[in-house]
Amino acid sequence: QVQLVESGGGLVQAGGSLRLSCAAPESIFSINAMGWYRQAPGKQRELVATITSGGRTNYANSVKGRFTISRDNAKNTVYLQMNSLKPEDTSVYYCNALIGRIREYEYWGQGTQVTVSS
Repeated sequence: QVQLVESGGGLVQAGGSLRLSCAAPESIFSINAMGWYRQAPGKQRELVATITSGGRTNYANSVKGRFTISRDNAKNTVYLQMNSLKPEDTSVYYCNALIGRIREYEYWGQGTQVTVSS
């Protein structure tokens, strides 16, 4: 079992910024894509942003231009810089990692709460 450790959530006013971090153990190799998903109460979990080991990114339309995903492969860490936050960004944010060469396994972090007040 691979543990993903998230940090950086909190309470911020609308228009503010937060930076989330998610670290996988540095002993792990073959981390393919990493990403962030979010889930608000009563809603399904949705993709926020993903990044491949080669740096290719993908964003949900709702966060394009406001959020930036990046990755430090040497530290097995993925970041999510969130700017111009809106109340509708309020959710629990989950880190995700796809790991494996021959067979790929999916792992999730424990989630970190992001609350944006109006």
